[in-house]
Amino acid sequence: MKANATTSSVKSSAEPKPEPEPEAEISPSSPSISALEALSVHLISGLGLGLALLLANNVYSVNLVSHPSLTLLLISVIECPIVILLYSRHRKNREECSYLKAVGRGLLGLPVGALVISLGAIALGAPVGTRYFLTTINWSLLMSLFTIVPAVSVFGSSWKDWQRIFAHTNCRPIGSLDFMICLPAHGAIIGAWLGAWPMPLDWERPWQEWPICVSYGAMAGYLVALVVSFSLILVWARFEHVKRD
Repeated sequence: MKANATTSSVKSSAEPKPEPEPEAEISPSSPSISALEALSVHLISGLGLGLALLLANNVYSVNLVSHPSLTLLLISVIECPIVILLYSRHRKNREECSYLKAVGRGLLGLPVGALVISLGAIALGAPVGTRYFLTTINWSLLMSLFTIVPAVSVFGSSWKDWQRIFAHTNCRPIGSLDFMICLPAHGAIIGAWLGAWPMPLDWERPWQEWPICVSYGAMAGYLVALVVSFSLILVWARFEHVKRD
């Protein structure tokens, strides 16, 4: 009996102990910014959008209902340098990527993102033809500024970061910078989708033309998401502060 007990204890001690489950991988390359920096980026981006609408209406006497294509182009021209210059400051891997390189990535991502978005819009039912060609392109440029350009300026072509930000396949967004890019992009997309609902209704209103209500919806969703993003960044900063204490 004593020998059996000794043998069983030896066997039990020889058995390998189960290894603890690995924690969710957190990318060290995801930079984090302060709440004040996030506020400045969101505030300048939102004010730039409002300024573009005011200039289009008061200086050029155009708006989305009367001249949708020209108005969208003016907004994109004003918002483009604001978005690219702001987000390029928070690029990852600063030792390998200079500020000018990040700006170049943003400029390259603008037309590429617009092409992808325009093809997606057409696949979802956007009208095609010479009448709508320029309007669709200019709308796609604005949507690219809301969604693709910030991520390209910060993360470049890092597929792992893009999956985390937009697809959430590996893990949820982590850090204030992730929230700052992810939420406004999703807000613009959801706003555009909701704005498309009145288009097929038989109201015969001029703002039901493509892409007027979709543009208003995208801009409204983008602005709301800026506020939500900053609120979550504040909560995240508070949580990190409590966890460190």
